Amino acid sequence: MRGILFMLAAMLIFSAQDGISKHLAGHYSTVFITMLRYWFFGVGVLLILSRVGFRKGLKSAQPKLQMFRGTLLSLQIIIAVYAFHAHGLLETHAIFAFGPLLVVAMSGPVLGEKVGWRRWAAVGVGLCGMLMILRPGTQVLSASMGIAIVAMIGFVIYGLSTRKVAKTDGAMTSFYYTGLFGAITMTFIGPFFWEAMTPTDNILMLILCATGMTGHLMLIKAFEVAEAAAIQPFAYLQTVFAGGIGVLWFGEALSLWTVGGSAVVISAGLFALWREQVAVREAKS
Repeated sequence: MRGILFMLAAMLIFSAQDGISKHLAGHYSTVFITMLRYWFFGVGVLLILSRVGFRKGLKSAQPKLQMFRGTLLSLQIIIAVYAFHAHGLLETHAIFAFGPLLVVAMSGPVLGEKVGWRRWAAVGVGLCGMLMILRPGTQVLSASMGIAIVAMIGFVIYGLSTRKVAKTDGAMTSFYYTGLFGAITMTFIGPFFWEAMTPTDNILMLILCATGMTGHLMLIKAFEVAEAAAIQPFAYLQTVFAGGIGVLWFGEALSLWTVGGSAVVISAGLFALWREQVAVREAKS
């Protein structure tokens, strides 16, 4: 129950962050917004590492892949925030929901993991749900929709690399690399997009920065106190929470195709997750 509560808190925080990010992206560069978030994140990581020790905290069997993860996620967030603004929270998160299934599909050829026919079937069903959301042939593939798909693919690559480093490194090690190298990346490109913010938006930016690290820590804590199989399904609630914010706060249209497609994708993802846990238990036995 504690793990579930930590996971729910993390999903609520991440969804609220997406809402604030969408608002700010309507007035400022997404690169600038992401830079401020990562500066705060990076300072927090440095403070933690100063207590646990830099050598101990950053000890990794795959340091280059960890650096790549941190850099990639910062760039992916820039694209995702732009997609929230241009394409909407509801439809963007509906597209993002297919990401975990794509990670399952790619974990075989990329990571050498065994993926059974049931999980491949789940990927196929999820693809059908994705097509319901995109509705090719009935609407033009807009630039904003393409950006949302690119952001989803970026997160899939990040998910695959996270899955690979998890075989050798602990969750906190990945957390440290994510914060540090994301902050380093944004420091190189972010200052060129500096903008003056209004007092109200400064407050929103401060909330966005403060909650970012909190959400990641809640997520890590959830996996520390509960088995992944018990809490991972609740991660899909971010799609529901963020979609609700999009509809209630920003007045986004609630399409039956989007809702139905999202339901299909999430159901397929939950089935694939369950089959993965079954495969792990069978391998251990």
